[in-house]
Amino acid sequence: MNVRDAASQTGLPAKTIRYYDDIGLVVADRQSNGYRDYDDRDIQKLAFLKRARQLGFSLDDCRQLLSLYEDTDRESADVKALAEAHLTEVDARLLELNYLRDTLAELIHSCRGDHRPDCPILADLARNQKR
Repeated sequence: MNVRDAASQTGLPAKTIRYYDDIGLVVADRQSNGYRDYDDRDIQKLAFLKRARQLGFSLDDCRQLLSLYEDTDRESADVKALAEAHLTEVDARLLELNYLRDTLAELIHSCRGDHRPDCPILADLARNQKR
């Protein structure tokens, strides 16, 4: 099937499917006219990649996961280790997002939001903060 049909079957944009082909994640056969030709196995891999990306796995992680998926001699411990590492990254991002949310909420609360020009939000943004 062509890239448009593959996009329809997987829910992925055609541009994403072409990109995955270009970087070697899912390489479709080529028809005599040069058009990509995706088979059922390719569609399955594309759906796999879509779900992995929805879970926030990086393209490098997706490459590893796809390799493990295709390896019938894989050990589930390898898959679990990759997922655990990703969960650690997600937890770290959540901590950072919570910190950002709390800081922003505090700044908003401290701003009167009236007709006067003084604004703690702008004052905080203008501060030179070294991390």
